[in-house]
Amino acid sequence: MTTPTPDEALPRERQQWILERLRSHGRVVSVELAQTFRVSEDAVRRDLRELAAQGLCKRVYGGALPLSAASTPLKQRRQEHAERKMALARKAVTLVRQDQVLLIDAGSTNAAIAAALPENFGLTVVTNAPDVARILIDREGFEILLIGGRIHAGIGAAIGAQAIKDIRRIRADLCFPGACAIDAEHGLWSFDSEEALLKRAMIEASGETVVVATQDKLGSAATYQVAGMDEVHHLVIEHAVDRATRGALTASGVTVHRADAVSG
Repeated sequence: MTTPTPDEALPRERQQWILERLRSHGRVVSVELAQTFRVSEDAVRRDLRELAAQGLCKRVYGGALPLSAASTPLKQRRQEHAERKMALARKAVTLVRQDQVLLIDAGSTNAAIAAALPENFGLTVVTNAPDVARILIDREGFEILLIGGRIHAGIGAAIGAQAIKDIRRIRADLCFPGACAIDAEHGLWSFDSEEALLKRAMIEASGETVVVATQDKLGSAATYQVAGMDEVHHLVIEHAVDRATRGALTASGVTVHRADAVSG
């Protein structure tokens, strides 16, 4: 990534560089951008406002974050990065013990977790996601409880008051809330307010919380906070996550588990 000559950079060139920086570093800071381009912070803030208006980033205090890929439809996400998600799933299921009750949220990564769960462990799986239930029906040795309520087509799961009421009647050992975005400082986030409440109910109904996140979710932004990092016990991340990010996550108090590398 080549930084435009500060004295010659036009707003469009600055904005393109900012987008590249967001993709490679996960966030940008207004003060640092102003120093890099030798412009005022007001000029940088205008750049960030324009990018946010185009749906290319999310403005936060002091800078901007990339939008999480989780905002894309579930049907599309099912086809993306399947090998990477299976590597995460294989690492995540090492945290599961025999005879446990698991709460598994919707999402393409959580569907991979369902496929990777060990058979004949005496597991009870409670889920709001028909996809997860369907995967487990074809496998041996699982008791499956499907949470009812309104199915949100984009999320691919039941959300809303009925689903939350059902979850509050459950006591689980582990929960796997889907991650729309997660940040070492601010915790777990969702794009939908009702979905955020449901994920919150899952955490409150469980002894431990395991968040499994592809690399694009780390340091990205969503709209509604689900939980702080102090409420997340385990975070499973991809092998390729850089050392600085891993260090920041570990410093937040969560136990970080690194998936095996994916060839190619």
